[in-house]
Amino acid sequence: MTRSSINFSRRYSLAMITFFALCFVAKAQLSTDFYKATCPDVLKIVRREVLNAVKSEMRMAASLLRLHFHDCFVNGCDASLLLDGTDSEKNARPNLNSARGFEVVDRIKSSVESSCSGVVSCADILAIAARDSVLLSGGTSWKVLLGRRDGLVANQSGANSGLPAPTEALDIIISKFAAVGLNITDVVSLSGAHTIGLARCATFSNRLFNFSGTGAPDSTLEQSMLTDLQNQCPQTSDGNNTAPLDRNSTDLFDNHYFQNLINGKGLLGSDQILFSSDAAVTTGTKSLVQSYNSNLNLFLADFANSMIKMGNISPLTGSAGEIRLNCRAVNA
Repeated sequence: MTRSSINFSRRYSLAMITFFALCFVAKAQLSTDFYKATCPDVLKIVRREVLNAVKSEMRMAASLLRLHFHDCFVNGCDASLLLDGTDSEKNARPNLNSARGFEVVDRIKSSVESSCSGVVSCADILAIAARDSVLLSGGTSWKVLLGRRDGLVANQSGANSGLPAPTEALDIIISKFAAVGLNITDVVSLSGAHTIGLARCATFSNRLFNFSGTGAPDSTLEQSMLTDLQNQCPQTSDGNNTAPLDRNSTDLFDNHYFQNLINGKGLLGSDQILFSSDAAVTTGTKSLVQSYNSNLNLFLADFANSMIKMGNISPLTGSAGEIRLNCRAVNA
């Protein structure tokens, strides 16, 4: 084993020890029936609003799921992503002109407030909406642990540095997951969320013409897909056109995404490296891609478990934080 491998293993082990300590605290304070007495209809209310949003625009399911992911990786699951302001996480590079669905969250919050004012946190709304978005897209369900409170500050720099980027190497992505207590199985299963939704050309155009300064496209990208994407995302474009993350299965939450990776049809670089990079073999992500491709139930089970783990990243509970009345601003 090389020195770098030993150092990575040590960092990963420390991250996991920290994670399990946090998880013990979180599970002791979060519960599936947290609002049983104070807001018994909250799950029905959120489900109704998510259903309306998805009926209006199917892509919204992926957008709401992504909001929960991008929130939990920065400051923990505290709805800091929803705060407006010049230092907002919304203006961080991974979210600017990309994160969406904030108006839907506003509508959910308004409906919840009408039923039980000042009780349900925006962080919990994000967690419930993410689960419902998966379920309403044909995916699995899970029992969402509740009782999070909302953070008081955004962390734009943390969003810039902590969120995995589509152009990053696999070892960097794995280390960012490990930093919040998520392991390699979580990396691959949560990447499977890309079985629904779209991505802007700006997030994958580096693969189309001059990949890593080679003067040629990414060689792992399947030829017919490459031609289509080059036409859709010409070098002169502003990067705002979109393409499906899961080619030929855009709106259904299934395991087709993993079949695409095996066939060289992963859209983002961070998707395809799970199967095609040298590190995919040594880290085990390649074998996980193959397992999920051949076993839908295994993928759905691991995805649900990973979502529960992700939802347990450093939640504010007890008297920490607050219950925001408006998800975009801290209480006056």
